Amino acid sequence: MAFADADLIKILVGIRRAGKSSILTGVENALLRGRHVAKNNIIKINFEDLDYLDISTKSDFLKLVRPFVGDRTEKKYFLLDEVQRIDGWDEVVNGLRVAGADVYLTGSNSKLLSKELSTYLTGRFINTQVFPLNFSEYLDFRRASGAELKTLSEEFKAFMERGGFPALHTSERSLSECDEYIRDVYSTIIFRDLVERHKIRNTELLTRIVKYIFDNIGNLFSAKSVADFLKSEQRTLSIETIYNYLKWLEEVFVIFRVPRTDLRGKSILKMQEKFYLGDIGFLYAVNGRNRSYSSGVLENIVFCDLVSKGYDVKIGKNGDKEIDFVAERQGEKLYLQICETLKGESTREREFSAFEGINDNFPKYVLVGDKSSIPASKNGISAVYLPDFLLSLR
Repeated sequence: MAFADADLIKILVGIRRAGKSSILTGVENALLRGRHVAKNNIIKINFEDLDYLDISTKSDFLKLVRPFVGDRTEKKYFLLDEVQRIDGWDEVVNGLRVAGADVYLTGSNSKLLSKELSTYLTGRFINTQVFPLNFSEYLDFRRASGAELKTLSEEFKAFMERGGFPALHTSERSLSECDEYIRDVYSTIIFRDLVERHKIRNTELLTRIVKYIFDNIGNLFSAKSVADFLKSEQRTLSIETIYNYLKWLEEVFVIFRVPRTDLRGKSILKMQEKFYLGDIGFLYAVNGRNRSYSSGVLENIVFCDLVSKGYDVKIGKNGDKEIDFVAERQGEKLYLQICETLKGESTREREFSAFEGINDNFPKYVLVGDKSSIPASKNGISAVYLPDFLLSLR
């Protein structure tokens, strides 16, 4: 709201059901109550409501909004939800700004992020990415819903099993209810945002690729490894098509691509990246709970927490060793190793030795899922219970 009435288009972008529409409702309430804007001067449109599903072109959009800006004696406020459905939306939105309106909009595609926006909005917008709840926000939701919090370990286990979609944490829900809800979110994203938008014919192959990615969170892999997996199942798909599928999944925030950086050579490595999910709940809802998952789940939770708090995250290559995350934000840097347990001398040696040769003064942590296995700090490197670290991160 610090940017209300400024000559800037305010954009909220992020995965479906992360809470963008609820934030937009909060903006509406702030305009009505905090700024005493008359209700008839606030035009709120959700382009996925039945009343607006037939609006898909710039011309349709223009016909819809033009009557509201004919009278310019009073400022108009446009709150536009899921605007990415409209071809040429950016021209119309910029026209509303030029006409003196204050515009707020949401979208579920990363093309609404600043680097992808067309020249019509250059320098005329401010952009906020909305994520599902991180762990501390999850606890806030639990408190706000009147729940009696259990121990930190129990709450973290519940969060790890359910993920961060806000609607799952306004009341007590079983794992099966959570899975059903997330499957609905996933199906909407896959079929509306990918299959329909990109006219994908072989949905079964897309589903197999998604499941393969989900099964390999936290592992290094490439489009070629996906192609080899499909080949082992007597399926074929070109590398180019696989790259397109990965790019489209990124655009709708189902997955995040995390590059590797050579900490000694100071360069970004082009091969063997990692992918993490936009919310860990996708893993169970899509691939099931009848298997044990690796520490990639813990990595995924830490990754989402870091990016939701504004960190730029990369995988660190340190000689022949790897550091799970190198996270940077406004001149500060964190080096993080993540593991389920530190039981056993060889395990402790492997995790702590990943930092050898990194002589700067930025903090280095080994984050551990099993609190009972945490040893004393070693060579200035702190071993920390992972939920405690997440709650300390601001």
